[in-house]
Amino acid sequence: MAGMTSDHGSSTSASDNKAFKSQLNKVYGWYTGGFIAFVIVLAVLEQMGLPRNWIGFTFLAATVMLYAGIGVMSRTSDASEYYVAGRRVPALYNGMATGADWMSAASFIGMAGTLYLSGYGGLAFIMGWTGGYCLVALFLAPYLRKFGQFTIPDFLGARYEGNLPRLIGIFAAILCSFTYVVAQIYGVGIITTRLSGLAFEIGIFVGLGGILVCSFLGGMRAVTWTQVAQYIILIIAYMIPLVWLSVKQTSVPIPQAVYGFQLQKVTAAENKLKTDPKELEVIGIFKARAAEFDAKLKDIPAAMAADKAAAEKKLADLKAANGAAADIQAAEKALASQPGDVAAAKKAWTAAKAANEARAKPLAGMPPHANQFAGDPNGDEKARKTFDESRRNFLALIFCLMVGTAALPHILMRYYTTPSVKEARESVTWSLFFIFLLYFSAPALAVLVKYEVFSVLVGTPFDKLPAWIANWSRVDPGLLSVVDINKDGIFQLGEMKIGGDIIVLATPEIGGLPYVVSGMVAAGGLAAALSTADGLLLTIANALSHDLYYKMIDPNAPTSRRVAISKALLLVVALLAASVAAQKPADILFLVSAAFSFAAAAFFPALVCGIFWKRANKWGASLGMMAGLGTTFYYMATTQPWLRGMFGVTSPIELWWGIQPISAGLFGVPIGFAVIIIVSLLTGEPRKDTQELVEHVRYPNLKGMKA
Repeated sequence: MAGMTSDHGSSTSASDNKAFKSQLNKVYGWYTGGFIAFVIVLAVLEQMGLPRNWIGFTFLAATVMLYAGIGVMSRTSDASEYYVAGRRVPALYNGMATGADWMSAASFIGMAGTLYLSGYGGLAFIMGWTGGYCLVALFLAPYLRKFGQFTIPDFLGARYEGNLPRLIGIFAAILCSFTYVVAQIYGVGIITTRLSGLAFEIGIFVGLGGILVCSFLGGMRAVTWTQVAQYIILIIAYMIPLVWLSVKQTSVPIPQAVYGFQLQKVTAAENKLKTDPKELEVIGIFKARAAEFDAKLKDIPAAMAADKAAAEKKLADLKAANGAAADIQAAEKALASQPGDVAAAKKAWTAAKAANEARAKPLAGMPPHANQFAGDPNGDEKARKTFDESRRNFLALIFCLMVGTAALPHILMRYYTTPSVKEARESVTWSLFFIFLLYFSAPALAVLVKYEVFSVLVGTPFDKLPAWIANWSRVDPGLLSVVDINKDGIFQLGEMKIGGDIIVLATPEIGGLPYVVSGMVAAGGLAAALSTADGLLLTIANALSHDLYYKMIDPNAPTSRRVAISKALLLVVALLAASVAAQKPADILFLVSAAFSFAAAAFFPALVCGIFWKRANKWGASLGMMAGLGTTFYYMATTQPWLRGMFGVTSPIELWWGIQPISAGLFGVPIGFAVIIIVSLLTGEPRKDTQELVEHVRYPNLKGMKA
C-alpha cells in the first residue's frame, strides 16, 4: 500500500498515473485473494468446532482493523490529499469507491428487505437511484470537475457570487448528510450487535470507532482507498448467499436469470395462503384485538378502571393460590404497566389498535409481490383512490430519489478526486456498473427469500423452527418477533412480524448456510454502512472547516489548522450522530430517503441553473434553496410521525395529494426552480466574470484537461 501514503500534489504525470494504477491493481488483487482465503480458513475452523461468537468477533475485529490500517497508512495533513485525494484516483477505482460510498446500509441491508415487504413498489428505489446516476453523468459530474474546487458549497459560493449561497449550501449539506449518516450508524449498530452480541447502544459506538479511524486521519484519501476495500468485501458477501439460494431452489447459479420463475411460485403460494383456514384464523384474532382497543377508546376512563381492576384481581388470585413466582411477577408487571392517565391510555391504545389492524390483513400485511400498485383501477371508488395514490407515490419516490442522487454532496465530491474531466465522466460509468451488480441482484434475493419463507417456514411446528429466528428476536424484537397467536403450535405467516432491515443479514441462515457466511454477510453490511458513513462525516466536517471556517471566517488559515479543525469537527459530529442513532428515530430506509429529499430540494435546482443558465443570480439561488428546502422540511415535519413528535405537532396529518412524507422533495424541487427563475429575472444579472465562469464550466475539455 505504499502508493497510498505519498503526498503528491495534483500535477502527477500520465506515466506516474499509469504506474500508480498498476500498483493499485497488484495491491487490491492480493487483498481480494487474502479475503477469500480468510473466509475459507474460518469456514474450516467452524467445522472443527470454533464457536459462532468467535467467528462474529473475528469478522468484526479483522475488518475494522483492516480499515484502520488503511486509514493509518493514508494519513495526511496536505489539503489537496485530505479534501480530494490529490486528484489522482483512476476512474475504475473512483467508480468502486463511489459504489461503496453509494451502497449504504439502506442499499445493502434495506433494499432487498424493502422489496421483500413491498414487492413491485420497492423497485422505485432501484429506478430512482439508477436514474439519478444517469443525471450525474449527463448534467453534473463533468461540469463540477471542470470547476475544480473541493466542495459543493465552493461551487455555490463562486457561481453565485458570495457567502450567502455558500452558507445556505453549508447548512443544506450538513442537514442531508447528517440525516443520512444517522441511518448508517443505525445500521452499524444492528450489524455490530449481531456479530458481537453487545447491546445495540454499545454496538453503535464500537462500530463508530471503525468509521472514525478511516476518515479521521487521512480524509478523502483514506476514505477512498478504504471504500475500494469495502466494496470488494460487500459485493462478495452479497453474491455468495444469493447464488447459494438460487442453486438450492433452481439448480441455476445465476439468480438474476431465474428469479422470474420463482416469482411465479411465490404468487401461487400467496394465493394459497390468502384462503388458508389457519391464516384466516390468525387474521380474525388480530381483528378482534383491534376491535377491543377501539371499544376502549370510546370510553377511556371506564376502560382504564376496568383494566386496572382486572389486573389487581388477577394478581390477588395468584397470590391467594400460591401461584408460581414467574406468574406473580408477570401479573405485577402487567399491573405496573397500566396507563397512568387518559392521555397515555389514548396514545397507547391508538397505537395498539393501528398495529393490530396492520396485521389483520392477508400475507401479514404484505401486498402480492407481483402487483404493481395497491388498489384496483377497475374497482369501487375506494379501490380506485388507493390505486391512484399508490401510483402517485411510486412515481413521486422515483423522482425524489433520482434528483436527490444527482445532488448528494458526498457523491458529487467523489468526482473532484479524478485526474481529469474525462476520467470524471468515465468514473460515473464505472460507478453505474458496480452499483448495477447489487441493484440487479436485490430483486432476485427478495423473491428467493420470500419463496424460502413461504415454502419452508410456513407450516413448521414452533418447536422445530430454525435457530436464526430466536437469535434475531434477541437482537431486536422490533425487527423480528414470532408468537403462536392461535395456539396451534404451527407457524403461520401472519404470526411473524419481520423488519426489512434483517432480510439480507439473515439470508445465509434462512438458506441453511454455515455461520461463517452469516459473518461474512454481516461484514459486508458493516462495510457498506462504514463506507457511506465515512464519506458523509467527511462531507459535514469539510463543510464546517473548509467552507465555513476557511472560506468565510479565516481565509489566511494555514493548511495544518484547516485539516486539524476538520478532524476535530468530524469527531464531534460522529458522536452526535451516534447519539441520535441510539434513539432509533425511524427505519433506515426512511432516514436515507429523507436525506435524498433534502438534497434534491436544496441543491438540484441551484446546481442545474448554475451550470446551464447564466442569468441565475445570487438572490435567486439563495431564496430558491431556502424555499425548496423549507417546503420539504415543513411537509416532512407535519406528516412524519417521529418528526411530528419531536416538534410537538398535534394537528391532524394532511397529506398533499396523498404523497407520503418520504417523497417530500416532490414539492420542494419545483418550488426551488420557480423561485430561482422568478427572483433572478426580477433582480440584476450576474457579473460578466461569473457568466464567463459558466461558459468555462459548460464546455469541459474531455481530452484530459487537468483543471
